[in-house]
Amino acid sequence: MPPEEHRKEESVPDTESRLKICVLASGSGGNSTYISDGTTSILVDAGLSGIEIERRLKSRGLDPEKLSALLLTHEHSDHSQGVGVLSRRYNLPVYISKKTKGAASHIGKLHDHKLFKCGYTFMIDNLSIHPFSLSHDAIDTSGFTIERNGLKVGIATDLGIATAMVKEHLKDCTALIIEANHDREMLINGPYPWPLKQRIQSRIGHLSNSDSNHLLNELKHDNLKHVILAHLSETNNTPDSALNTVGKALQNTKIKLHVALQDVCSQIVEI
Repeated sequence: MPPEEHRKEESVPDTESRLKICVLASGSGGNSTYISDGTTSILVDAGLSGIEIERRLKSRGLDPEKLSALLLTHEHSDHSQGVGVLSRRYNLPVYISKKTKGAASHIGKLHDHKLFKCGYTFMIDNLSIHPFSLSHDAIDTSGFTIERNGLKVGIATDLGIATAMVKEHLKDCTALIIEANHDREMLINGPYPWPLKQRIQSRIGHLSNSDSNHLLNELKHDNLKHVILAHLSETNNTPDSALNTVGKALQNTKIKLHVALQDVCSQIVEI
């Protein structure tokens, strides 16, 4: 069943509300994304220490005290490291699937948690959240669409293949955060052991730059404003390679293409 709605306070919907997105960190060293409509502010994942996430929020003028909730895509530590600390420090409910909660004992005690199930939409104050399944080597990896007043953000990182279901959920988005993990040639010729290379290229691994190019060719439309490339490998990719390969899908469009980095949080993207 879908989780109960979390409401810090009742608010009147504002048809002029816009969504702000800030990728605090992205990559194998830690992942976290901030999304807010100005009233409701959430984190999708918290894969850095609590202190570092606080620092990055404040570096962009964002107040961790005003967070409403935290969503967790899956249990891997580069997405979950700071979840427990932030939940306890700021009294945040953590939205998490039942299987992921069972696999994420390392995050420790939570202030509160709400169980979600992929395929069931739920609300966090003004934000409509729809979780959907991704093909990745965690127990129950989720992507999300987050909607408010006709604006829709799609988040799909950590997936080995973009299935028809994933494409269905990501269509008609105003902004997309999608994976561009590796350049295939760099991966094959790089230092990783062969079993790890096979895992990364598999259906439960990560999308390559060319995979993301093909995906965007199917998803692009006139109302898509921003695409943020996420989870770049520091060993098997470069921002320039990702931009050049994926950017070919967006030629002759007005869609703005960004790259999220590991060590520096992004600028705030507003839609």
